Amino acid sequence: MWARLRQGWQDWRDTRDLRKHPIPEALWQLTLARHPFLASRSDADLQQLRRLCSLFLARKEFHGAAGFEVTDEVAVAVAAQACLPVLQIGLHWYDGFVGIVMHAGEVIAQREIIDDDGVVHRYEETLAGEAMEGGPLMLAWSEVKLAEESARPIDPAYNVVIHEFAHVLSQRHDLLGPRSSWQAILELASDQLSNRLDRGLASVIDPYGEESLDEFFAVAVEAFFVAPQGLHQEQPALYLWLAKHFRQDPAQVR
Repeated sequence: MWARLRQGWQDWRDTRDLRKHPIPEALWQLTLARHPFLASRSDADLQQLRRLCSLFLARKEFHGAAGFEVTDEVAVAVAAQACLPVLQIGLHWYDGFVGIVMHAGEVIAQREIIDDDGVVHRYEETLAGEAMEGGPLMLAWSEVKLAEESARPIDPAYNVVIHEFAHVLSQRHDLLGPRSSWQAILELASDQLSNRLDRGLASVIDPYGEESLDEFFAVAVEAFFVAPQGLHQEQPALYLWLAKHFRQDPAQVR
């Protein structure tokens, strides 16, 4: 009985949010035109993606930093790319945070680390985006717009929205399962990327993934959604592992 009541309440909430946050047809078509990896999806995928975008916009709060204006164009562009990874697994995977902070350009963050000898090292880091556990999530609009130019399969896939939302998903340990179940898969794929780069070959996976397994997962997810055919050809085992978890096969769409 309680399960039926919860589902009924969820259906009512979804209907209310979809009614309050419709995406105008002209804006939706503009978003698709600017992001070919979205536009290439099937009609069924796009219908579901548009629905999730409306629900996403209803449940997240956008904030513009330093006077940046979060227009409908900005919000829908972010929502469409953020919702793609959860297209088949559900928007609830993003329930752990609410705020999204948008900057006009990259952000200089002050960092510090303490080495093994207890010495504090301070440095600056340039950020295109950052996903902090529990939120908020930060994005630089200048870097978000680069996704409109990153669909060429010979280039490393670059999509800061998908990258940061992949970090959100990796923080949900119940999605990927115990680290022991996926660490070996990502380590092998990371080694294959390193070997490929050492031979002077191009890759659809951003070399930034060599920084750590967490970063490798994020750039692999970028490639999976932005350049799926290239990733499938380059690293078929990694592609199939991602396809299993996201319940999508983007290399086969249209």
